[in-house]
Amino acid sequence: MALLLDTYGATDVGLKREHNEDFFYVDDALGLYIVADGMGGHAAGEVASHAAIETIGNFVASAQRDRDFTWPFGIDKNLTTEENLLLSAVKLANGEICGLAESKAEYNGMGTTVVGLKTDDGGFVAAHVGDSRLYRYRDDKLDLLTSDHSWVNEQVARSLITEEEARTHRWRNVITRALGNKYTIDVDISRTAVETGDVFLLCTDGLNGMIADQEIHRILRASAESAEIATRRLIQRANEAGGHDNITVLVIRVLGEGKSGKTSDVEPRITGDVVAATQAIPPDGVSELPPDPTMA
Repeated sequence: MALLLDTYGATDVGLKREHNEDFFYVDDALGLYIVADGMGGHAAGEVASHAAIETIGNFVASAQRDRDFTWPFGIDKNLTTEENLLLSAVKLANGEICGLAESKAEYNGMGTTVVGLKTDDGGFVAAHVGDSRLYRYRDDKLDLLTSDHSWVNEQVARSLITEEEARTHRWRNVITRALGNKYTIDVDISRTAVETGDVFLLCTDGLNGMIADQEIHRILRASAESAEIATRRLIQRANEAGGHDNITVLVIRVLGEGKSGKTSDVEPRITGDVVAATQAIPPDGVSELPPDPTMA
């Protein structure tokens, strides 16, 4: 049985940046959801993040149509088919970005984070590289399901700095793992069971870098009835907190099981199902949000 989902994604340039280097991908038919945060000068970050989601989306769609395809990196027998599928897709994206980085001088040093979910047998498979995040809200508890590949997170793990110090550390934006750095890449692959009522949040650090997890928790609790409302409130709060970076949010609500999933409200418009970073929340759209009951 397929999962019945309410999904919504949006991206916003924020208040300090001139360009949006984030991209996201929503395909309810494939059960595939991706967020990518590009980095690199001269718009190279936008090239990297777009290449990542385009490559991942195209590979997964092609594999779904023809299960007799050749596995580009072989098969890890310790992983399920869907886990291998998502792992191969991310590795292909990494190779594509490395090749692009070598093709033009202005692309040198570009890269991107990626966090993605793929439905699998009533649950989700997750893939993660970098510091974009995956959260799960369940039973009024917010859990971070990924671990940032960043310098400050490594220092926190070694108890050398606190989480609060990490939020304002001058090296908080130093990423230790990203697509495009080298042709070999370690990808975190995990599985998570789902329950009716679960809410999954994929986001770039333009969200969690501006508002704390406690605020994310509060907004998801207050907006549990709508993925769109939750998405738009989260972006609004990040901008109210300063909007120092591009902000991309993708919310997935699990409604139950059924014969088919709900079609997303976001209309994909680049290479089939890729949604451009320019598809952001209209400035006047945020003001039309229903009141947040916890802010009354």
